[in-house]
Amino acid sequence: MTTSYHIAVLPGDGIGVEVMRAAEHVLRAVQARVGLTLALDYQLAGAQHYLDSGVALPEPTLKTCDQAHAILFGAMGLPHVRGKDGTEIIPQLDLRFHFDLYAGVRPIRTFRGLPTPLSNPKAAEIDMVLVRESTEGLFYARGRGDVRGDPSAPSEVYDTMQITRKGTTRICEFAFKLAQRRAAAKGRPGRVTSVDKANVFASMAFWRTLFEDIASRFPGVQADSVYIDAMALNLVMKPWSYDVMVTENMFGDILSDLIAALVGGMGMAPSGDIGDRHGLFQPAHGTAPDIVGQGKANPTAMILSAAMMLDWLAERHADARLSDAATLIDQAVQSVFAQGQIRPFEMGGSHGTASIVDAVVAALNSPA
Repeated sequence: MTTSYHIAVLPGDGIGVEVMRAAEHVLRAVQARVGLTLALDYQLAGAQHYLDSGVALPEPTLKTCDQAHAILFGAMGLPHVRGKDGTEIIPQLDLRFHFDLYAGVRPIRTFRGLPTPLSNPKAAEIDMVLVRESTEGLFYARGRGDVRGDPSAPSEVYDTMQITRKGTTRICEFAFKLAQRRAAAKGRPGRVTSVDKANVFASMAFWRTLFEDIASRFPGVQADSVYIDAMALNLVMKPWSYDVMVTENMFGDILSDLIAALVGGMGMAPSGDIGDRHGLFQPAHGTAPDIVGQGKANPTAMILSAAMMLDWLAERHADARLSDAATLIDQAVQSVFAQGQIRPFEMGGSHGTASIVDAVVAALNSPA
């Protein structure tokens, strides 16, 4: 059994630095509870580092990430820092492609004690996972845009979507296996819903054909397909009816923000970018330059992302201490909000980063 786990830590920009400090406090508290050692190895990267050095993702940082057991990521990118093509400097995309982190996993659920924008009482039952293919789709076009005409005043620009048999097969298999694990844990049938636009695009019709073929290999899991526009409607009207959703990169990018709003905001949305060898875990939110340094950032998504990292490591290394630590963090977060005394700023409350992390650490340190 591994005695210490090497974690590459990339705080990044804006509130990424603030929420990462919060997650570190929680991780140190839970280590003491379960007898675990996490070696947190802080590394430079991000838009500000690009301004300072001309490099957004230094080679030593990449090497450290490659050698680490897992990568813990804050947030990167600043609206005013852009490359020559006008797009933002966002190294998280470079990391996804470099390490082939093809499965973007976005779990979303409601927390007792916190409000949601939905009035239907069934909103309390929201518990779903969006699985986003993260290396193909429309994001494949990043850096490959076909600019036609005068580069200084283009007449046309084309971005090409890529859907491959390999990429679609592995992400759909990932989604069905996840649904099986969730079904076993929750004691009910699993379900995978594919989100596409197969009525318009040949690439999406190809995606649906592959999804249906893979679904036939998992007879114990329910499977269905929904068009992206209908899914946007359904997720507002009846989000509690979904379990695991799987979709293309751009659709997943958009829907992940929508489902975060259903439970109160991006500060409640953890995520993992997972490949066959590497795993990167980060809050789904951005750098929020408008609240940097004000202590208002909600660290919950970062804390829950750290718990996701521990769960992933536990499965890879068969180390029960890691899964115990993940469970303790999750239970601590749930208990803090269930008491009704802590409410983040984004939900109309008055509790910021320090208040939330202090409450979670106190819950971790309290006797079982």
